[in-house]
Amino acid sequence: MAELFAAQGATVVVADVNEAAAQETLSRLGPDHAGLARACDISRSDAVTQLFDAIESRYGRLDVLVNNAGVGQVPGDGFDKCQERVAARASQLAAGETPTVFSDMVVDLTDAGWQRVVDINLNGTFFCSRAAVRLMIKAGVRGSIVNIASVSALTGEGPLSYCASKAAMLGLTKCLARDLGPRGIRVNAICPGPTRTPMMASIPDEWARSLERAIPLGHMALPEEIAKAALFLATDEASQFTGQTLSVSGGMTMI
Repeated sequence: MAELFAAQGATVVVADVNEAAAQETLSRLGPDHAGLARACDISRSDAVTQLFDAIESRYGRLDVLVNNAGVGQVPGDGFDKCQERVAARASQLAAGETPTVFSDMVVDLTDAGWQRVVDINLNGTFFCSRAAVRLMIKAGVRGSIVNIASVSALTGEGPLSYCASKAAMLGLTKCLARDLGPRGIRVNAICPGPTRTPMMASIPDEWARSLERAIPLGHMALPEEIAKAALFLATDEASQFTGQTLSVSGGMTMI
């Protein structure tokens, strides 16, 4: 996303929980790029405030926010045990047995496992959106916010805390769109399907193959395919889009 936006002439601010990763991304945008790289834990409101203060100090305005930070599995989310039980249940079914094992993901989902995902995926999106809107209003910008959700928000497939947090992002998107429409600030969401990212690389191979088999176009998305949708929503080409969800999933979900 950073590379594509920069190639189209945007000045890009890269935020990452790992400052070295943010700097590495910024370095790929070219030696003359006037962008900024900052470490930021978006689950912390004070850290987000500091980030956007730095943006205002450097540029005086913000035109586009892409809420792309997110986390899938975390310790204590119950998903590892759920996968084991799903595999055991599949074995029973394959053997013609009446299954006695159930997924029961919610049983093992701890408070900490739930909270960590919600803090990043939902609270982080809210903190960044609020800070961006405050800056857009102050600078008189008719801007665009793009929230990266997931097809899991539509299908309910995946870790419970992940699905719930991504579904909540869609509700946040719609409410913000209604609230900010009169100011000319547009807010939209993208629900990527399975995409070849480090997060996808962390799931079991068999599950990844089953996801790919469920995609009508027959292959996972590449990151640049999601980036192109984000770029579209950020530009005036999408001037009549607000409160919308684009399912960039190869047909895995059809809205």
